[in-house]
Amino acid sequence: MVELRAIHTGERMFTNRRKNFFVSRLGATVITAFASFASVAQTDRVDLPDMGASADTILSRAEEAEYAKALVRQMRAYEVLNEDPLISAYFEDMGFRLASNSNRPDKAFTFVVINQDIVNAFAAPGGVIALYSGLILAADDENEVAGVLAHEIAHVTQQHLYRAIESQQAMTIPLALAMLGLVLVGGGSGEAIQGALLGGQAAAAQAQINFTRQNESEADRIGIQTLSHAGYDPVGMAEFFGKMGRITRSMGEGPPEYLRTHPVSVSRVTEAKDRAENMPKPPPANNRDFYLVQMRLRAQIEEYPDTALEWFAHRLERADISQEETDALFYGQAIALQRKGKYREARQLLKSLIARDQHVAYELQLADLDLDAGEDGAALDRLGGLYHNFAGNHAISMQYSRALLKNRQAGQAETAGVILRQQLLTHPDDPVLYELYAQASNIAGDDVRAKEAIAESYYLRGNIHEAVLQLQKLSEKEDLDYYERARITDRLNELRMELSKLALDH
Repeated sequence: MVELRAIHTGERMFTNRRKNFFVSRLGATVITAFASFASVAQTDRVDLPDMGASADTILSRAEEAEYAKALVRQMRAYEVLNEDPLISAYFEDMGFRLASNSNRPDKAFTFVVINQDIVNAFAAPGGVIALYSGLILAADDENEVAGVLAHEIAHVTQQHLYRAIESQQAMTIPLALAMLGLVLVGGGSGEAIQGALLGGQAAAAQAQINFTRQNESEADRIGIQTLSHAGYDPVGMAEFFGKMGRITRSMGEGPPEYLRTHPVSVSRVTEAKDRAENMPKPPPANNRDFYLVQMRLRAQIEEYPDTALEWFAHRLERADISQEETDALFYGQAIALQRKGKYREARQLLKSLIARDQHVAYELQLADLDLDAGEDGAALDRLGGLYHNFAGNHAISMQYSRALLKNRQAGQAETAGVILRQQLLTHPDDPVLYELYAQASNIAGDDVRAKEAIAESYYLRGNIHEAVLQLQKLSEKEDLDYYERARITDRLNELRMELSKLALDH
């Protein structure tokens, strides 16, 4: 039998001090380093790919893809990513809509949400763009978040990250290598990584000032064009930056993390507004889905459901909120009530919402509530209907699979396995899918597939050593058939080669 761990969508809370410290440093320090690659002493040599002399040839497409995947695995290892499929899918769709309408639609991107209540976002080598939960919660509508994403996309498409390396090559290459070597490929302990990041903080801050003066205006200009081409209101970017500046001034505190790495002046906001006003005005946005995702995130990120419930109640007292926002607040309230174990109240709210609008988010949450309350039959019926009507939907497929696996029946596990294999074709880098597939294979009696899937989930969560160990144990089984042994051996060799490369890099 394989030891499996259940993962409940959206319920990972991040209270561990070490994790929070890492994430905050990711926002305050490593991101500055990614964006500016500031000076650091040239001591420890890290043998990463030759970064060349030209900004266009610093990393090949293959190397960019490698670094992007490695960074995401590292973030998963620290358990900082939001893995709720409804939330991640929404911002992935927004990001790819913008990227496909940018000046480099051929560029590869990865969009993630970091579970930390700070106002920040960043672009990293390889086209990884991250939004922090706090930034999403601070936005008034989808156009503001789209504005931030468009700005970060422009930093990538205009090669600003690599131009910073090229312009200061003698000083910045070592830090670039250190950041990419330590942070992306997971070499060293969390404490060692944090120490490496903190070491160049002061120099990074100064380098970032120079970097932003030369490139932020270009990112604004290109980003505004991208917003317009993608059908978002281009004023959203300026409105968000302006709002952050006003918050900072009114509170008399230091600027939000995002403004520390993206300084915003009054003239810059005015200039962005002027550019946006000259762009075609899109039709008014329908913010329903944005508000739903935003309130779902709000209900999840609070450590205690009572805190979330107080926030929702206070917000609902306002007279200036739209029907869209009101429904989203009730939706978030239902999630918080479910977290608190008040199933009856949560069910009443969700059913009243469904009576007005049969939105998939409401239906999924009601099915999730049924599962929590032990109403497994009702959950399966609801999810089966949703799966039939929205075949291929990622969130529905995952929740339906969870429901099918709950009672550990072989027939239902086989059905879940079919669904999950289909999802793995389109989401091959999702560790949660592999964990669910491992459960399905295990219940269905396929111990080999279960262990392969567990190994893959370890790899995607940044634990390559455990992945190799799992496959090594599996390869020693005497009753493997020819195809199983070949498949396992090939993957084991791939991972061992990756480990060997990491050893050489460090």
